Amino acid sequence: MHSPILAPVIALVLWSFVMWAWLYATRIPAIFRNKIPMNPAMTKSEMNARLPASVRWKADNYNHLMEQPTLFYAVALTLALSGAGEGLNLTLAWAYVGIRVVHSLVQAMVNVITARFAIFMAGSLVLLALTVRAAMVVL
Repeated sequence: MHSPILAPVIALVLWSFVMWAWLYATRIPAIFRNKIPMNPAMTKSEMNARLPASVRWKADNYNHLMEQPTLFYAVALTLALSGAGEGLNLTLAWAYVGIRVVHSLVQAMVNVITARFAIFMAGSLVLLALTVRAAMVVL
């Protein structure tokens, strides 16, 4: 079975890997440049205190892509399996992916919290609309 809504699902997974690569491409050089020891007893907060903020932002965003988007995956797969992965649902799914990419770029490059919050809220509202539409299909 093929459903068009699977394309934005895969696009967001691929974007997550872009952020994963970006976080390591900045973190590993920063670790060497700042001579941070690879001490397993060092806590996450101790490590973060020694890394530049702009390096931490990429890792923070990667972690964020492992949070709310999991709801998107569940909803999109539900719509795909129920045969409702086209039309407005597909448009909402692509909108969500686009918003998450913009959120990533803002957080990774400038991290303006008010802008990030507004973008996050926009994505959340799109995801809520998609979820309500999925609920109407399956309930």
